[in-house]
Order: sequence, then C-alpha cells, then structure tokens
Amino acid sequence: MKNIVILISGTGSNMAAILEAAERQHWEREHGVRVAAVISNKADAKGLQTAASRGVATQVLDHKAYASRADFDAALAQAIDAFEPALVVLAGFMRILTEGFVQHYAGRLVNIHPSLLPAFAGLHTHQRAIDAGCQFAGATVHLVTAELDNGPILAQAVVPVLPGDTADALALRVLSQEHVIYPRAVLQWLTRPGTAA
Repeated sequence: MKNIVILISGTGSNMAAILEAAERQHWEREHGVRVAAVISNKADAKGLQTAASRGVATQVLDHKAYASRADFDAALAQAIDAFEPALVVLAGFMRILTEGFVQHYAGRLVNIHPSLLPAFAGLHTHQRAIDAGCQFAGATVHLVTAELDNGPILAQAVVPVLPGDTADALALRVLSQEHVIYPRAVLQWLTRPGTAA
C-alpha cells in the first residue's frame, strides 16, 4: 500500500479534492494508494473535520509549542513517518519548511502553487499576474526542493485572465483547476512506472 500524508493549515479544499478523487476513483482498490493521514499545525483547521468525516486519521502539531522551526519540523517528520508515506502532500500548509525536512522527503514531497511556475513564485501571485498584463494564469503541481517554488513541475493548468479581473475572482478560477490537477498529479506520481507498491 502506498500511503499519502496530507499537511494542511486551514480549510483544506485541495485535500478534500484529493480525498474525493481517491474515493470516487477507488484509488485503494485499483492502485494500492490511500490517504493514510491528515496533519495540521492548527487545531481549528476546518480540513481536519472533513478528513475525520471520511474516516482518515488526523493529528495536530501546534508549531507554537516548539522552541524553533527545526524542532517543529523534526516532530512533524516523526509524526509523518509513523504512517510510512510514499508521498507527503502540502495542501495549504502555511509553514516554511527547513532544508533538513525537505531533504528527508526528497522526491516524495509535493506542493501546489497558484501560478504558472516559474512565473510568480512566492506570494500575491494573482495580483502580480494581473498587474503584469498576463493573458493567462494558472496553477502548478511541483516536487518540493530547498529553493522556494522551484522543484520539477508535475502538472499545470491554465486559466484566462479576463478583462476587469480582480485577484479574488482570478484566485477562484485558478482554485477550481487546482482541485482537478492536484489529485491527478498525485495519483500519476504514485503509479508511474518503476514505483514499487
């Protein structure tokens, strides 16, 4: 069985999209892939309720309870490793991860970013795309490396930037595509040739 651990900090809409796809497409039965756990750094993250309602194990590690970022990441890695993950999925996990954490999960840590990387890495992607006069924006699923938003690209989706678009309107259109490409990219990565069950 290939276990997925998803990390969230809030509502976890991308997490929910992955859980729904896994259920609808029978990932466990068809591919030996399952979401084993959802872990949050915030106890009030709404996504924890969503995961628990679908029978997925949940856990909270409050980053404020740790003296340093490295201490938190070490505890987080210990919690994740208990589930023997084939893949760790960042789904709105609002923490900058240490280089040691990223290296520990090299090749099995993925993120989604709301721009067509390498364009507009970092924050405020939608407003920056509008300000730059882009005709298209989108989202990118990528492997996580030590350099921010710079890992190998696994999938992208493109949406038009419409006349009079606001950052919020564009964000909603991009998010709807994130919910399509993230589950697809996760499954494709875990079932690509040469990955043992």
